[in-house]
Formats: sequence, structure tokens, C-alpha cells
Amino acid sequence: MLRPFEQRFPFNLDWNLLRTFMVVVDRKGVSRAADFLGLKQPTISSALKRLEDAAGHKLIERSPARFRVTRAGKILYDECLSVFGTVSRLPSLMAAEDAELAGHISIVSASHVVSPHLDEVLGRFAASHPGVTYSIVVAESAEVIGRVRQNQASLGICLLSEPVKTLDCRILFRENFGLYCGRGHRLFGRKGIALSELRGEPSVSFQTEIEHGPLDSVTRLRAKAGLTPGLKGVSPNLTEVRRMISAGIGIGALPVHVASQDVAHGLLWQLPPYSRLPEVDIFLITNPRRTPTPPEAAFIGMIDEMIDTVPLAERSYSA
Repeated sequence: MLRPFEQRFPFNLDWNLLRTFMVVVDRKGVSRAADFLGLKQPTISSALKRLEDAAGHKLIERSPARFRVTRAGKILYDECLSVFGTVSRLPSLMAAEDAELAGHISIVSASHVVSPHLDEVLGRFAASHPGVTYSIVVAESAEVIGRVRQNQASLGICLLSEPVKTLDCRILFRENFGLYCGRGHRLFGRKGIALSELRGEPSVSFQTEIEHGPLDSVTRLRAKAGLTPGLKGVSPNLTEVRRMISAGIGIGALPVHVASQDVAHGLLWQLPPYSRLPEVDIFLITNPRRTPTPPEAAFIGMIDEMIDTVPLAERSYSA
């Protein structure tokens, strides 16, 4: 039997506090949460205090050098994910029709995902289900994971350092990274370039290229080429990394199959090494705690079927 406090709790609770709490946990800090939500730090701190008062538990322990979610906070966070996901899907669930598959599919993806296999599935699905609508949001891989965990997207496509335990993660495709320079670079257009000729050159790369991160193999590639330590340019977006390479800010690594068109058009030039290039896996991630709408279930099922029937070797793009 619920105690009086427990009976009053859902009626007295400001549900907006739950979403703020989720963002604080996902961003691992009040300041970062404030930046993400476009609010001031005292506003976030006040909301967190109100939620702790309402819950009757300390949810987060924080100091200038420490941020830790308490046991009660972890329990609340897990339940928040479920609640938020259920509420966000209500319009689609209520609008589902038995006669014709209709509804919306929301995809959040890392930048410039190029996969003929994914495009083929999307084309077949769209042709079979004209009543379905789509939205695709480009975000950093960390944000892709956060949005899928918060049930803000039907599925995500991103890089992973390792599979996320609370999500279903499958390799969608594999790509190789090579080094490139722009038209104004001294090595552009040359053949027979020795790897040693790259030593000391400045470089640009992705925000996600941190040690032991999803692009750790790209870090090792830059080190192998002897490029100047540290990055002269950084962006989370592949298009902007390509722009910096083309502008001559520095040498940079790009997926070979994505850069091949720019090479063919004389905009970029591939540099050594040309063999044993780093392999990077791009993952399809879904939330097993999310009850998919009919169009979401059908679309994810079609992608899963493609992954099950097409060998990874065929989904590995080297050129």
C-alpha cells in the first residue's frame, strides 16, 4: 500500500524537472546542461534542488572536481528514460492505422554517413509505405547515443568506442580512412610520395578523434605519418573537416569511399599510406526499452534483415 507521500508524489511533481535532470546526467554537469538547454547555471541548479526536495533523496553529488550520480539518482534516471520515451511516442502510437502503415521515423546520425546499403533499404521502404514521413538530424556520436537513450529518435547511426550496454548496437557498415591534402598543398598531384615526406605537416581532424575513442585508429595513422602533434583544425562535421583540408589548413583523414569523388574531381589528393588503412565501424543503435511504432518496427526490421543477409565484407567500403 502506498504511503501518503508516495500517493502525492506524482501529482505534486513538476515533470519538467525530470527532463532537466536527464540532461544534467547525460551532460555530466550542471554547466554543460545549462549550455545545452540554453539556460543559466543557477536555473539548472535550482531545478535540481527542487527535484531532490520533491524526491526526498540526494540525486547528484557535485563539487568543482567531482560529479557523481547517487544510487537514487541512477534509479530515477533509468525511469526517466522510460517515461520520456513513452510520452514522446504517444502521438505516433495513437495515429497508427491498421489499413496502411503510417507515422513518422526519426533518425539521428553522425555527419556524412555514406552507405549504399542503407540508402537502398530506405528507398525500398519509402516506396512500400508512402504514408510514412521522415526526419534526419545530424549530431556528434555522443549526442546520437544520448538521443536514442532518451527515446528522442527511432534509431541512431554513429561511431562507438565500444557497444553501449543499454542499447542494441549492430555494425551497419565499415569504412577505411586515408590521408588527404587540398589542391594548394605542395604534395597535391604528386605520385610516388614517400611517407616520410608528410613528417612535420599540420593536420586537421574530427572532434571525436581522442585517444582510445572511436577514431583512435585515425590518431595512430596521423602518428605513423609523423604529422605535427596537436590539431590545427577540429570539427565534429565531416563536411567541415573536408573544407579545412581543401583550404590547406592541414592534412586530414577522411573515409576513402567518401573522398573518392573529390579526388576524381581534382579537389583532394590521397597521400600515403595506401594500404592497411584504419578500419572504422559505423553502428546502427536502437533502444530495446522503446516500444516502436508500426513504421519504426517495420523499418528497423528491414535494416536488420539487410545486416543479417549481406556479409560485412560487402558492407565494408574501401573506395
